[in-house]
Amino acid sequence: MSIPVAVLGASGYAGGELVRLLDSHPRFAVVHLGAHARAGERLGDVHPHLPGGERMLGGAGAESLPDIGAAFLALPHGQSWKIGLQLAEAGTAVFDLGSDFRMDNPGRYRRAYGEDHPAPEQLGEWAYGLPELFGGQLPGATRVAVPGCYPTGALLALAPLAAAGAIAGPVVADSLSGATGAGRSARADLTFGAVAEGARAYGVASHRHRPEIEMGLEKAGAPPLPVQFTPHLVPMQRGLLSTCSAALTGEGDPQRILAAAYGDSPFVEVIDRPPQTRWAVGSNRGLVFAATDADTGRVIAISAIDNLVKGAAGQAVQCANLAYGFPETDGLPSAGWLP
Repeated sequence: MSIPVAVLGASGYAGGELVRLLDSHPRFAVVHLGAHARAGERLGDVHPHLPGGERMLGGAGAESLPDIGAAFLALPHGQSWKIGLQLAEAGTAVFDLGSDFRMDNPGRYRRAYGEDHPAPEQLGEWAYGLPELFGGQLPGATRVAVPGCYPTGALLALAPLAAAGAIAGPVVADSLSGATGAGRSARADLTFGAVAEGARAYGVASHRHRPEIEMGLEKAGAPPLPVQFTPHLVPMQRGLLSTCSAALTGEGDPQRILAAAYGDSPFVEVIDRPPQTRWAVGSNRGLVFAATDADTGRVIAISAIDNLVKGAAGQAVQCANLAYGFPETDGLPSAGWLP
């Protein structure tokens, strides 16, 4: 019997990817598509590439939901905490793609978002849903905070090295993201004319995902390591490349450490050359590579993911599979597409 699920925030890019993946899942059945501004429209009006376009978008509030077993929240920052708690306290499993429950303490949340959390007692109570690193928290979990795409990329490259004591801080993480990483809302700086044929850094020395990356390294077993994180917007639709570097301590070969960490992973693969985003786009795949720079005594660790799949919707479905005890790969593509 299929588990009935709702997707809230279904009109966004990550929400659309959730619908695409869940529609083909053998054990979940989408019974409600929730949206705020687009409620009352057909799915085909906002995602014409998806089958079943005659389905209607309903409300995104708890009062509008039918009887469900799980909810996937793809809502903007600050909009998932209230309904997430309502659903969780009513016994619904919640997989939150937003940022409201990712941090482990109020101080770190305040540093990231510049404000106090509205339910600070919940911070640290939600499983941090990066299966390759923290999958032991997921079986039976009913409250899961899915990491952001930037932390996912950086942590896949860095966390095994940090946990093994192979690197010392400060850590540098430079990440390049496609325009879909900024969401679907209409903004002048995301129009074609503003994005095409150029690249730009943003959130320099202040991006909200830096505390999350530092938290993830600590959760992986590393001592506190300062991270210098710089995100970049580049002219492509989707994909995320993270190039990270840190001083080596001499504790093990970085490429071998990564290979040992991900040897049993169905989605993260350690390869023998620098990965490209096109090799991961469309899939839940993560590609990781490390090289040692003998002249500087530093490691360069690189990861490539699809920001909308492994960095968002696919990772949420992977977490749900593990939470329910389903095969981890159910409903998830492991091959990208070219050209």
